[in-house]
Amino acid sequence: MKGCILLVLGIGLFHTASAVTHSLKYFYTTSSEVPNFPEFVAVGMVDGVQMVHYDSNSQRAVSDQDWINKQTDTQYWEREKGNLLGSQQIFKIDINTLLQRFNQSGGVHVFQKMYGCEWDDESGATEGFNQFGYDGEDFVALDLKTETWIAPTPQAVITKHKWDNVRENTMHWKNYHTQTCIEWLKKYLDYGKSTLKRTVPPLVSLLQKTPSSPVTCHATGFYPSRVMVFWQKDGHDQHEDVEYGETLHNDDGTFQKSTYLKVKSEERKNNKYQCVVQVTGIKEDFIKVLTESEIQTNWGKTNRGANTIGFIGVALLVIVVVVVVVVVVGVIIWKKKNKSKKGVRRERPLSIVICRIHCHLRYYQL
Repeated sequence: MKGCILLVLGIGLFHTASAVTHSLKYFYTTSSEVPNFPEFVAVGMVDGVQMVHYDSNSQRAVSDQDWINKQTDTQYWEREKGNLLGSQQIFKIDINTLLQRFNQSGGVHVFQKMYGCEWDDESGATEGFNQFGYDGEDFVALDLKTETWIAPTPQAVITKHKWDNVRENTMHWKNYHTQTCIEWLKKYLDYGKSTLKRTVPPLVSLLQKTPSSPVTCHATGFYPSRVMVFWQKDGHDQHEDVEYGETLHNDDGTFQKSTYLKVKSEERKNNKYQCVVQVTGIKEDFIKVLTESEIQTNWGKTNRGANTIGFIGVALLVIVVVVVVVVVVGVIIWKKKNKSKKGVRRERPLSIVICRIHCHLRYYQL
């Protein structure tokens, strides 16, 4: 099963410092006939950091961050398990409904949902999203401005009309996206501030496989995930013959990103090329000037360069495995075109509140 992480990928078009936009996102995935893979998985993420996951095989909701454990207890995890089990049952019904609507008799199919919110900590601007995808294509999504559901495919029109006709359903989601979700996002940011609000500078390397290969500017080990990795030629941004990679997770909770430059040796001699890396929250720019001595490669270089390439190759392999796991456990398959007081009982975390509201209501079925 293939998928893509629904992230806003910076491509180096704007380099000025900006306020941090925080996000709280939940991803649900159900599948059919995928060998050795759970029928239903769910993950919750804050600022791209996975904090909780669940799958239908284990039927356990598991914390991925210590700061979540400090704010919860055994009863919380039991309630979470029950609510996600309810979602699992509904999503199983939904994927069977989709098979009928698309006139499919079987095979590998994937149905996913992503919902949550974003908050700009400087301007206070917020945004909510609630969307579904089937087999790599948008299926239905909520338009908060018009308070209606959008159906980009004929098979989703039935669902659109069904959900549009339940006004309290739409109003619930609008209230959730504009208020409840934002409130819980701020709480989670406070709970995990030692992790979520830290900054870690990147390690930047210039890599090249062969003399004719593109030069890779590889930034890794940075945090947070919001980053710009771009090339400049003689002090000006270079967009021609440049390819931008995605921001990927490292297994230690940091991130990595690469940008590739196609440049001939003559052009490198006659012009000054440099890679610039900018990480949100860190004022310093990290710059690597493209020179022969800076390029690390496994052809005609020292053992140090070869060892570095080998190390990076192993690291990349680890990252690929981690990313596949993250994708497989619930990240959206389609690319969008686009204060508890002492002595007082803890408030239920967001996923419990939301799932308790919608997981067992029939009109949430497709």
